[in-house]
Amino acid sequence: MIDYQNLGDEGLASCIRKGDRIAFTEIYDRYWTVLYLHARKMLRNDQEAEDIVQELFTQLWKKAAEINYTVKLSSYLYRSVRNRILDHITHQKVVQDYQRSLVEFLGSRASSPDELLVEKELAFLIEQEIQALPEKMREVFVLSRKQHLSYKEIGDQLGISEHTVRNQVSNALSILRTKLGVSSMVIFMLLSK
Repeated sequence: MIDYQNLGDEGLASCIRKGDRIAFTEIYDRYWTVLYLHARKMLRNDQEAEDIVQELFTQLWKKAAEINYTVKLSSYLYRSVRNRILDHITHQKVVQDYQRSLVEFLGSRASSPDELLVEKELAFLIEQEIQALPEKMREVFVLSRKQHLSYKEIGDQLGISEHTVRNQVSNALSILRTKLGVSSMVIFMLLSK
């Protein structure tokens, strides 16, 4: 039997490549908190830091057999978190620029009666599709997008994990995008009114 707690990172990495869940859990337990604190320090946002570290470990497990560690595992994990943070910051800047230009565009012109009617019809269709979501998914989605609760607050209120909340919101948005053929930004803007 392998003593995972006393096994070095390279030994654990080798076990992970072979699909060893216990080795993965040991790496997760060993590095999750320190990577989270590192990400939180850079982002100054608990939820975003948690998401980035969680995505890193999800990817680490999914692609365990493909990953070739040419450096120490700890260096690989830190570099991966840093790169994900930089990608996230770049993406956030693009999103903010897009949202700002969209708000400026929408604010710079008066809506015609036809545009208001189309907007009202789209809001009605979105609401219908929200009501058609599975009950728990709908409840989580409404708490997140209409009542603006955090994933943690929703999890505490419903007695489920933040990870489950995140998945439910993501799945709900995916369903709405597919059924309505509109972007998340449009859904968000119409729900904000």
